[in-house]
Amino acid sequence: MNKLLMAATLGVGLMLGYSGGGWAQTDRKLALAGYEAAKDIPGASELPDPNVDYKVVFSVAANAKADEIHPPLKTIALYLNTLAHHGVPASRRHIAAVFHQGGGDAVLVNDVYKARHSGTDNPNISMLRELKEAGVELRVCGQGLLGKKLDPSQVLSGVQVDLWAMTTMVNLQLRGYVRIGG
Repeated sequence: MNKLLMAATLGVGLMLGYSGGGWAQTDRKLALAGYEAAKDIPGASELPDPNVDYKVVFSVAANAKADEIHPPLKTIALYLNTLAHHGVPASRRHIAAVFHQGGGDAVLVNDVYKARHSGTDNPNISMLRELKEAGVELRVCGQGLLGKKLDPSQVLSGVQVDLWAMTTMVNLQLRGYVRIGG
């Protein structure tokens, strides 16, 4: 009976033009407009819990293509929207992004970014602003700035300059944050 119901549901979906991208429900407000939540999986066992405080620090260390939004920023948006989609209130979403090594350029003001990337505008600015407005803490490694001969004034407003990404990562993890990324 269960197989028959699943087959019928799939058949109806195909007849209605299901394209493979529409599993996510839209009955909850997302944290960031214009970005998706993870697709719902019928019968999935492990889901975000609205009663849990989610403390997550994303390590943004890799280089990215100069003319594209840094990939971890999209992952952070997806994660935030997934939490929101499943009813986790903003007060329980404690998300930080630490930019260091090659990822540090993502948080540079546009004129500095352009000078470092052959005249390419910083494609991350708008998304960083949206993430900040959604409650994400944005932090950059001060040692990385020094190594690149940059000044904290060359970092976008709203981005906190910390002493060292290593210290930030350790401190946040000691405060109960889970680290995601290299």
